[in-house]
Amino acid sequence: MAGAIWVLGESKGSDLARVSAEVATLGSALGAAAGLDVVGVVAGASPDGLAAEFARYLPLVHSLAVPEAAETAFASAVGPSLAALVEREQPAYLLVGATSDGRDIAGILSVLLGWGVIANASAILWQDGRPEVEVSILGGKLLTTSVFTGQHGIITVRPTSVTAEPLASRGSVVPVTVSPEIALPAVTVVSRVAEESEAVPIDEARVIVCAGRGVGGPEGMHLVQALANELGGTVGASRAAVDSGWIPYSQQIGQTGKTVKPRLYVGLGVSGAMQHMVGMRTSETIVAVNRDAEAPIAEVADLVVIGDLFAFVQALISALQARST
Repeated sequence: MAGAIWVLGESKGSDLARVSAEVATLGSALGAAAGLDVVGVVAGASPDGLAAEFARYLPLVHSLAVPEAAETAFASAVGPSLAALVEREQPAYLLVGATSDGRDIAGILSVLLGWGVIANASAILWQDGRPEVEVSILGGKLLTTSVFTGQHGIITVRPTSVTAEPLASRGSVVPVTVSPEIALPAVTVVSRVAEESEAVPIDEARVIVCAGRGVGGPEGMHLVQALANELGGTVGASRAAVDSGWIPYSQQIGQTGKTVKPRLYVGLGVSGAMQHMVGMRTSETIVAVNRDAEAPIAEVADLVVIGDLFAFVQALISALQARST
């Protein structure tokens, strides 16, 4: 559909990536404001199953089979076919999650199509006939608003920027085929390494207990993990805790880590640097435990506990255990 807003669907394992459902919801709101059709696109070696899942969030989804995607790096395999499909159908804008694959695809499409890219959007509004894109910069200290100078553009959207909302009825899936004129050099995937963890991925957790510099070290991390276990949650961390080597980078929350949106965020010894808060400020309920009543996190917290975090957490764990018996 010429002039439409397209949303690219990605997989996480065999399922639809949560960020794709979120971006679809954002795209639907943008399309309603602009009076434009919103179309999903799923490309891959066997895209039909993922396209059917994506159709829970969009009224129409294109399923584009790219056999090469099974053997080579995803973005380089599907990029030329996606570019050919865009050139044929002429959408106005393309939205994609700001994931590793999403960023790669945005870069490839930008070169092949000559379209501009606005990266890491936290919000998009339709103003004066074009999208206005809000992006946080300088570690979250400033918010900028950017627009495209032309009639087309690609926007990568930060995870958890919106809450995914499925449609009342599932949309339709239409298989499409293209013959790209350009082929990129094949990037062979030699091996894949997946971090082993029994915990829910931090960007999908409903409860996060976050460790800051105030937990003091590895011994304090044991207490953080114990509280997370009692709450049925996952442990996160500020950059200070990660840089100190107390917890892997995969658990870092913030501008240079993950963006999260749990139902409950508990910050233990987290001062609340802007770089961190940009990654957790959309949490539904924020609890901060800190000795410093003037810590920046107190400005965004729903509940602030001023005092010794070790004494508080031990008492809280005891109370939770007593309640469960």
